[in-house]
Amino acid sequence: MPLPAFGGSRKLERGLRMSSDEMAISVSNLSKCYHIYDRSQDRLKQYIFPRLHRLVGRQPQNLFREFWALKDVSFEVKKGETVGIIGRNGSGKSTLLQIVCGTLTPTGGTVEANGRVAALLELGSGFNPEFTGRENAYMNGAVLGLKKEEIDARFDDIAAFADIGEFIDQPVKMYSSGMVVRLAFSVAINVDPEILIVDEALSVGDELFQRKCFSRIEAIRNNGATILFVSHSGSTIVELCNWAMLLDAGKKLAIGSPKQIVGRYQKLLYAPADKQEAIREQIRGMNENLVLPEKGNQIKSKEHPELVEDKKPLKEIFDPYLKPSSTIEYESRGAYIESPAVLTFTGERVNNLIRGKTYRYVYTVRFSKGASNVRFGMLIKTISGVELGGGVSASSISDGLIYVKAGSIYRVELRFQCALNPGVYFLNAGVVGVVNSSETFLHRLIDVAMFRVMPDTENLATGIVDFGCFPELELLEERKL
Repeated sequence: MPLPAFGGSRKLERGLRMSSDEMAISVSNLSKCYHIYDRSQDRLKQYIFPRLHRLVGRQPQNLFREFWALKDVSFEVKKGETVGIIGRNGSGKSTLLQIVCGTLTPTGGTVEANGRVAALLELGSGFNPEFTGRENAYMNGAVLGLKKEEIDARFDDIAAFADIGEFIDQPVKMYSSGMVVRLAFSVAINVDPEILIVDEALSVGDELFQRKCFSRIEAIRNNGATILFVSHSGSTIVELCNWAMLLDAGKKLAIGSPKQIVGRYQKLLYAPADKQEAIREQIRGMNENLVLPEKGNQIKSKEHPELVEDKKPLKEIFDPYLKPSSTIEYESRGAYIESPAVLTFTGERVNNLIRGKTYRYVYTVRFSKGASNVRFGMLIKTISGVELGGGVSASSISDGLIYVKAGSIYRVELRFQCALNPGVYFLNAGVVGVVNSSETFLHRLIDVAMFRVMPDTENLATGIVDFGCFPELELLEERKL
């Protein structure tokens, strides 16, 4: 539910040092432990027996198991930053947000939030079903720290954003779940928060409403608010956030640029169970602490200065210095991707492409184990990690290769039209198959190749993708002034 907004500075523990003027959120050695009981009656026994044991001088025995949802998590968020938190289910993301919001008490550690806080957690769970939407809006606005006059001034905007029409004056028990979410989200974001906490709230509603939510959050961010954002969507983290943090099993594994952290999250997510612990330690050992967009993939082509000049080249070329430094490899499940390359139709290897032409992305896949329902794919991304699009070798699992024998080697070719404007782009390669009744990656390489779309002085297109927009001008009237 939307949670209370707090004015000024708030501390969750006494004696916590105030952060600097530029600090919005400070989290230090935060831990949260839950007691897990095998039987419900053990809770009562745990309350009584240890006290009795201490009275007679015996060592108390615990009837519970400890589960650490968070363990020694520390980070700081500056004012105006948008920070993404990503991790597998059960990694402690929601627990962390609840503690930052003040609705959950930590077992250890401290949290400080400087500024008015609004939270989008379990949307609508605080609504009274017997009250109308209007009444619930006023009630929630009051909970969020607004006076009646302030809610009066904002109500038209709340109703317009929720867009539930005449239902605003009907009891909430008559609403669909989507209508409840619309109203709850609308109330929370119209508080004008200084700190906004979002837990997967952007996945609600239809596509049009999701776009409204994204647009509104972007506006809040552009107005200088600090946003702490949890999502399982890597592309959303990359699009919205200045930097990101990867949580797993209640521990902070890494902090870095969104693209780096999402890549490591995906590698961990698709790792075989027997390799996950080793990958967790590998990620932790990288000790990344980057808060700026990574610069490791900047163009390295001093040997070809003519490539960055604003003139149209005559033909594609291959630049051996244009290669990614951010490649991430998933653990193999019996398949190995090798030798990815972009080729022209005549078979020439290139990585400086001409806008509008068609190219061939090729790689080989070697299978050390048999695999069923096999499909191959590719993906093109921007430098910041935004997924632009790609393709697969079959549209569904059932249309893939029914069975691939161990020892087989396949050559994969996916043709694509370079409908991109000048810039640098990255390529993924992946092969999937059915393992234990579900489709999963047999091998995947992220940022395994990169290419540049060369400058074109005659290009009229804007943005990233060239949609072939063609201008036509017609003089309708000319008046003398």
